[in-house]
Amino acid sequence: MSFEAWTIFALFWVVFVTTPGPNAVNCITNGMTLGFPRALIGVLAILTQAAGFLILSALGVTALITASPTAFFIAKLIGAGVLIYLGVRGWLAAKTPVRADERPAKHIYLHALAIASINPKSVAGYLAAFTQFVQPGVPIWDQMIVIMPTALTLTAFSYIGFTALGAGLGKAALGAVFNVSVRRVLAICFIIYGVLLGASSTPQTGGN
Repeated sequence: MSFEAWTIFALFWVVFVTTPGPNAVNCITNGMTLGFPRALIGVLAILTQAAGFLILSALGVTALITASPTAFFIAKLIGAGVLIYLGVRGWLAAKTPVRADERPAKHIYLHALAIASINPKSVAGYLAAFTQFVQPGVPIWDQMIVIMPTALTLTAFSYIGFTALGAGLGKAALGAVFNVSVRRVLAICFIIYGVLLGASSTPQTGGN
């Protein structure tokens, strides 16, 4: 993966993991109700889910590339469509109040893991991201050496930040983070990414 490609991927992932969603709400809630140190268990659960989804996405994309370049091309278009859908949905939901649910501390890890795993944004977004940034002509695991540390590091920073925000600002953090304007800006970022990446979704044969 070239430095330019890595930069584009990193910028996309920043938008992906900082867009307000169930994981962010959970991290803020944990920070508010459990305190920062104990709430980090929830971040660990999100990273567990992220690592698993990254590996599964890589295997899935590899299977598509091996089976048919055409299937991979179609997957790229579908992936771009998913990004646009996530952006439109985020825009429409920008004014929807966010609810924080307080839970016993003993359920932190499993609860966070469940939220991350069934989150539609995660399920669709990981495959969508991979179909846009993985290069068919380059061995997938050579690319994963760059992609996986980048994605996990940015994911960790993002959700540690949400957790710290919850611990530091208390319940006021929910209003600050889920500001309508901020949510709409992030939604527009998803739409722009989807349109640009979809427009460039042409079969590739190699490169780095």
